[in-house]
Amino acid sequence: MKIIESINKEVLARAIQRAKERNIILPTFAQQKDPSKIPAKIVKKLKDVGLWDINPINLFRITWKNEARPSGGGFGEGNWIEFPSELTGVDAKIVGLVGKWFPTGAHKVGAAYGCLVPRLVSGNFDPTTQKAVWPSTGNYCRGGAYDCALLACPAVAILPEGMSRERFDWLHEIGTDEVIPTPGTESNVKEIYDKCWELRRERGDKIVIFNQFDEFGNAIWHYNMTGSVIEEIYNNHYKTDRSRLAAYVSATGSAGTIAAGDYLREYHPGIRVVATEALQCPTLYQFGFGAHRIEGIGDKHVPWIHNVRNTNMIAAVDDEKTMQLLRLFNEPAGKEFLKKQGLKEDFINQLSLLGISSICNFTAAIKAAKYYEMDSRDVIFFPATDSMELYGSRQTEMTEQHGKYDAVTASNHFGRYLEGIRTDNLRELTYFDQKALHNFKYFTWVEQQGKDSEELRALWDEDFWKELFAPEQVEEWDRLINEFNEGTGLLKAL
Repeated sequence: MKIIESINKEVLARAIQRAKERNIILPTFAQQKDPSKIPAKIVKKLKDVGLWDINPINLFRITWKNEARPSGGGFGEGNWIEFPSELTGVDAKIVGLVGKWFPTGAHKVGAAYGCLVPRLVSGNFDPTTQKAVWPSTGNYCRGGAYDCALLACPAVAILPEGMSRERFDWLHEIGTDEVIPTPGTESNVKEIYDKCWELRRERGDKIVIFNQFDEFGNAIWHYNMTGSVIEEIYNNHYKTDRSRLAAYVSATGSAGTIAAGDYLREYHPGIRVVATEALQCPTLYQFGFGAHRIEGIGDKHVPWIHNVRNTNMIAAVDDEKTMQLLRLFNEPAGKEFLKKQGLKEDFINQLSLLGISSICNFTAAIKAAKYYEMDSRDVIFFPATDSMELYGSRQTEMTEQHGKYDAVTASNHFGRYLEGIRTDNLRELTYFDQKALHNFKYFTWVEQQGKDSEELRALWDEDFWKELFAPEQVEEWDRLINEFNEGTGLLKAL
């Protein structure tokens, strides 16, 4: 499966000229994976730039390995949290990969880059005549809009009107060309697709839609970046003669992030890949539907880019659990209670690095550890996609709804939502189950979204994914990126 099928030299020339005028240098995917490959002059320039600044140099901060600083940071091994057994109640080591230290505070800037830039450097997207459309339930359209702001590309963000106010405010603040709210909340994904079809009919080739749910660049980016950084952290900090990288837990969402599991299985064949979703909208768990409050994970369909053959278990998590743990981890009374449980203050202060979907993944990791009877030899990783920084309004809403948070409430929540985690609402997938979920794609993608049934059959073939994730894919992208940078002359002139 080759992403770039042709080069449009006329469009590419315009894109190169636009980049030259706006002082835009593109990082390669190899540099995002290993920032030590970034030229020293660019690293030096970053010392004077804030992490969220609308500055093209921040394209080089699209990596898991940013230093945990809001401004002027360099690069390291990545950022992660290990959760002590006093909190998890299991002996297995549970580790969260922290996404807060990406620009925009979430790793979706990387997924968006993986979708947009291959088309930009091949002349299949024209930043001078076309708008990039980013359909999303939140962070992806933010990431796409941010990348576009850095790349001088006009952007259209589409997201449900019920998403957190912080998302909308920020999109307007950075000057996104259009911000289009669609009916509903987190689980209303079809309404986003409907808006995309409407825009196609109205605007034709004046737009290019980068649908994270069917853009393989999304999965390829996570396979290479998220998968590799987890493998590095495991090898450098957790691997022993007895240890096992036992599980990778990720909300399906667009199914980009869960593709890191495909990478990890190459090195750890026995790994369990666990997909999480909201119990209130149990699409993978029981072909169900509904509305829920775990922002950013998408619902009511199986994403086109989800390699279901590589998923071992579905964990359905009650959204009430995530919302109340959000309060326990962030309210002063909750933090004080956790301190009395023997948790260190430095660790407690890191809990704000978990946004709502991150808490969902965290609780699913505990469920998986209990179900598979994991012990101290086992290490589980999950992505902490974003942080509480994007959910202050939700915390305020919870206070208005439930009243002031106190020690008694904290004790109840700790007992019910942490100590009370059980192995309920889990579905371990057989081959038959995996095939059924794969076939379920038909109703969204073939009947509604214009895919072909032969394309769907191809996705079941293991060789399809091996070819998709083959190193030659990103090597070609990097070759085109280097040619693009040579065309602007900006990198050579540094």
